[in-house]
Amino acid sequence: MRSLRDLPSRPRRWPGALALALVLPLAGCAAEAERPDAPPSASAPARSGGTASAAPDVRAELRVDGRTREYLLHRPASADGPRPLVIAFHGRGSDAAELREQSRLERAAGARGMLVAYPEGIDSGWGAGTRETPQRPDPGVDVRFTEALIEHLVRTEHADPERVYVAGFSNGGSMALRMAAERPGLLAGAASVAGQLPAGAAAVEPTGGIPVMVVYGADDPVRPVGGWPSPPPDPKEPILPSRSARDTAEAFAEAGGAGEPVTEEEKGYDRTVWQLKDASGPGRDPGDVRLLVVHGGGHTWPGSSFVPDARLGPTSDALDATDTILDFFAAR
Repeated sequence: MRSLRDLPSRPRRWPGALALALVLPLAGCAAEAERPDAPPSASAPARSGGTASAAPDVRAELRVDGRTREYLLHRPASADGPRPLVIAFHGRGSDAAELREQSRLERAAGARGMLVAYPEGIDSGWGAGTRETPQRPDPGVDVRFTEALIEHLVRTEHADPERVYVAGFSNGGSMALRMAAERPGLLAGAASVAGQLPAGAAAVEPTGGIPVMVVYGADDPVRPVGGWPSPPPDPKEPILPSRSARDTAEAFAEAGGAGEPVTEEEKGYDRTVWQLKDASGPGRDPGDVRLLVVHGGGHTWPGSSFVPDARLGPTSDALDATDTILDFFAAR
């Protein structure tokens, strides 16, 4: 299996990790962000938010576990009633602004009345696995941050606690899968693009039924669709071994009591669906688990016009991953 070391070298640092995207500056990638006068904490009183006069796009802070964390927030134009919330995790070596440019989730989500929060990872990455490392001695810090961010946005932005979703790209996709696996009762659905469940000593195991969508490029040159059980060592941050894209989906299907899957060939991709029987949330439709394998797709976001580097492989236009994911969420 190929690693980043097999790709042609360029005078640019490529962090070895579960996911890869190049860092772009925040300036120019998003509208001018407003910063709150005082950083809110996970236990701080709720700030008012979600009003018609509130800025639609902000950069804000949240203090969790003694650390100040940042996130970009997009508010939909409509402010009536509780709104669905999507938490979107960027890839390793990337940032919130780049994922926003790559996915344009806030545009499509805003038309659906959804809030979108793009949190910033520690050292431009996420602790998607359960193993302690010198760089991440506390492997649960990002799980707790995400929980606190959801709670904060429910209190301050009128996010609907029954319609909270997570999505992500690459390492961020694996982080979304970890949240779905470990906190299925907190979420109504999850989606990953170019991300897989960690394996080996860092393994993450689904603990309950939850609708999950995995979108993966069949020709991903960074993290193969068949998984990476023995990745090469990296001195900066260990590269986590991972399950295949199919094994990832099957793990969630099994946790939800699903039966045999049904596979259909679509134009440009194959779709495999497992119908869930069990759901973690009270009164929820169990939904399903879906695996979309995109023919000829690379380590990219299908349907996106933004490609950070050609070495990540081609971007398929066989489907629009953003609309596909949000439609999947809206049905839950």
